[in-house]
Amino acid sequence: MTGRSTRFQLWRFLKVALLSALLLVCVLLVVATIRTLTLDVNEGLGLARWEEKEIVPFGISPLQRQQLLDNFKGCAAAIRIPTVSFSDTELNYTALLIRDLVLNKFFPTVFASSLVKYELVANYSHLFTVPGSDPGLQPYMLIAHLDVVPASEGDGWEAPPFSAQEMGGFIYGRGTIDDKHSLMAILQALEYLLQKGYRPRRTLYIGLGHDEEVNGLQGAMSIVRKLQSRGVKLSFVLDEGLSVIDGVIDGLTEPVALIGIGEKGQATVKLSVTTSPGHSSMPLRESSIGILAAAVTRLEQNPIPSMFGLGPELATFEHLAHKFTLPLKFFMTNLWLFSPLIGRVMEGKPDSNAFVRTTTAVTMFNSGIKINVIPPYAEAFVNLRIHSAQTLQEVLEIIRDIIGDERVKLELVNGFDPPRVSSYDEKSFGFQIIKKTVLDSFPQVTVAPGICVGNTDSRHYVDLAKDTYRFTPTWFKKGDLRRFHGVNERISAKNYEDLVEFYFRLIQNCDIRKLPEPHGSLHDL
Repeated sequence: MTGRSTRFQLWRFLKVALLSALLLVCVLLVVATIRTLTLDVNEGLGLARWEEKEIVPFGISPLQRQQLLDNFKGCAAAIRIPTVSFSDTELNYTALLIRDLVLNKFFPTVFASSLVKYELVANYSHLFTVPGSDPGLQPYMLIAHLDVVPASEGDGWEAPPFSAQEMGGFIYGRGTIDDKHSLMAILQALEYLLQKGYRPRRTLYIGLGHDEEVNGLQGAMSIVRKLQSRGVKLSFVLDEGLSVIDGVIDGLTEPVALIGIGEKGQATVKLSVTTSPGHSSMPLRESSIGILAAAVTRLEQNPIPSMFGLGPELATFEHLAHKFTLPLKFFMTNLWLFSPLIGRVMEGKPDSNAFVRTTTAVTMFNSGIKINVIPPYAEAFVNLRIHSAQTLQEVLEIIRDIIGDERVKLELVNGFDPPRVSSYDEKSFGFQIIKKTVLDSFPQVTVAPGICVGNTDSRHYVDLAKDTYRFTPTWFKKGDLRRFHGVNERISAKNYEDLVEFYFRLIQNCDIRKLPEPHGSLHDL
């Protein structure tokens, strides 16, 4: 009787627990559905009253439009100069003497203007200072870089990589999207403004580094040191980085402009194993190659745990959630409930996996000197891109634990922590100015914060500027992201004109004294 009573009570308990769980699931689903139907993104300052000021219209004549395209082909003059950076110590220094070959020719007003102070920095980089009429306003800075990664015609280019050849409305060539397009567009925008008699209210700096592709240790850092020596403090810095993507993210039918508010850290780690040499006819049970190969295999089979939801990538989806189509909209508008599921889905593809974790890539493996000699030494190099929620030291400890073999020596070649994440709320001057400029230029675009999985020169400016952002209005369709550092890098003539107009508007938008008040009192626009 006692046993039957106990089973009955247990059954009642399980029944109540099951019904409670089902009720909880139903409540959660109801809440999630309501959020999906009613949640809309906060459009920041979309309803606020911006300071009224005289704006110089961008309008250009058909002749000027053709000259604009010619100037970018004149980036042919820039693109045709192979400003290649191979390593920290191997750069095409002759090609980097680009000022006399290109810049003076295409931007005569910039170099002739008494308003603009020009300086050559570290022999090959460039610094422009355009003083504002109101010294009480904190200055800002636009940066870009001259150098490019290597490219060879034999890699499958449709046009030679340093030809700037025009085909089908596109200009092909190494540097057209990384990063000579923004370099030329910034200077072209300033050229037009100066020609129209414009003088900025807020001081503007322009920095053009020459070795960004190999860490910017000479160019960007020399510019930073020069500005620091003058006590310069910047409101924000805008560099290359993220872009406008159209049809790239599954479930998003509208184009999205992602403004990079941070970027991943990086580390290069050397793994090595030393054993006794020997003859291949009498092999030992384990060789240096075998021990190191096993360690590398463990790294590839045991990725560093996902950090989805702990970094800026969560803000990206929160801003874009209402733009997804069903059923993805249901999940994206309820990340409070489904973030573990979304994180797992993102791990399935290399491009989205890079956003949710510190990635591990084995990029070099060296060993052996002769076919019949068991090598005493083997080494491999691992490149890590560190998630914003982790530090370099934390990642190194995880790597050691995954390898779990004291015979494998781990040596940090170089590395740095992820830079701090910049602000992106309604009171964030730089973010809101960039956002307004994007919407002025592309009203059909949704703007959201994002994270760069690569690195830019902007990280060198974090102590100089309150905030650093990474964005150019380069328009990427599905498949275009593979052109970045890949083959057939290109930009359309229309997109280059968009870039010039963007910077033309941005420089003027920066001249407001302060942002509008956040939502509350100024909803009458």
